[in-house]
Amino acid sequence: MSAYSRGVQGLDSGQLLLICAAGLLTVAGIANTAAVGLAEPQVAIGFGALIAAGELARLTMPGNREVAPISTAAALGYALLLDVGGVPATHSALQVVAVLAVGMIAGGLPHLAVGRAPRLDAIARRLLSGSLLAFAFRPLADVLRPGPGQAWWVALGVMVVLVALMLAADVVIASMLRAEQVRTAFGVAIRDETRMAAPLGAAVAASGILLALASHSMDMTALLAFAAPLLVTQVAFRKYAGIRATYLQTIRALARVTEVGGYVEPGHSRRVSRLAVAIGRDLGMAEPELLELEYAALMHDIGQLSLSDPIPGGATVLTDQAQARRIAELGAEVIRKTGVLGRVAEIVRRQCDGLDEHPPTASRIIKAANAYDDLVSGSTDRDRAAAALERLRLDGGNEYDPEVVKAMANVVDRLAPVNRL
Repeated sequence: MSAYSRGVQGLDSGQLLLICAAGLLTVAGIANTAAVGLAEPQVAIGFGALIAAGELARLTMPGNREVAPISTAAALGYALLLDVGGVPATHSALQVVAVLAVGMIAGGLPHLAVGRAPRLDAIARRLLSGSLLAFAFRPLADVLRPGPGQAWWVALGVMVVLVALMLAADVVIASMLRAEQVRTAFGVAIRDETRMAAPLGAAVAASGILLALASHSMDMTALLAFAAPLLVTQVAFRKYAGIRATYLQTIRALARVTEVGGYVEPGHSRRVSRLAVAIGRDLGMAEPELLELEYAALMHDIGQLSLSDPIPGGATVLTDQAQARRIAELGAEVIRKTGVLGRVAEIVRRQCDGLDEHPPTASRIIKAANAYDDLVSGSTDRDRAAAALERLRLDGGNEYDPEVVKAMANVVDRLAPVNRL
């Protein structure tokens, strides 16, 4: 199966709708440009080439978010362009759509050629965002273009307002898609997307506006002048994303030590982690909290390495409370020695606390998720899952948070039919 086919099969209804809308815009833009001719061909080709280069250098940020800062800044600059070297820019909004689409396709082909599945929804979002800005700004270009000796403040103000509205619309679209994909509340998705988009979005927006304004005096050299700082920013973000991915892989490898040593069943830590994160999303936890929850869930049993006699099957739910607390405290001490996971260590330490001790929500989630997996052992049998959930409900009160157990029931019911756990 090709990378393209795999990418299409994994799409949900919201993504498909977004891609269809972008596809219709692309057809309309290219058809109109072919019919009326390409205005300012050199300018269009220059911006199109920069968009293609940006798509070629796109990167994946935490949360599996695909971004292309250089491409997006070039798209904004072309949509907001008033003139190039004093020569008025007369291209239409549909030509902006055509240049964006051709540039994105050209930049995406090398990825497709080496077998990287295209993120069609991310490409469609970038195209729609640039198109919305173009349709809002291009009709105003002739009015906003300053004459000789006139100030640019009015044009700059309109650009800032429209770009801010475009970014807000993009965040809303991204939040709607993410809420559907990861099964979280729309309000939580809005908060997470805003937090993730703010730093890079501000830099890209400022670069796009400055690129449009600088083209007045710098001509086409503005493309290279403003691509350089964006490239440096992109390299920094790529390193950050790479470090974070490596960090998570290291923690996952560390979590497998208990499995390799025979202290817990194979796959236990990963199953508890996935279930815990799904419960956290159902409860509306923010993305930074979910990351800490994932780390803690992966390493929640690492204290078992201190045991001379492993617990049968590693099922701490079947051991006495004193030993379970000792395992949690020893695991927290190991994690705390890293010097950078203090909050994660505290979550692990308090995973055995009763509700009257007011443990963190993440600790309550891990306690319930660990008990559930100890009882079902990775089985997908619905009767066994129902029995485990019923036992957790009956053992509630001071042991398991009823809200967490309720959220777990929602998650298990949602995921069991497709065997994701």
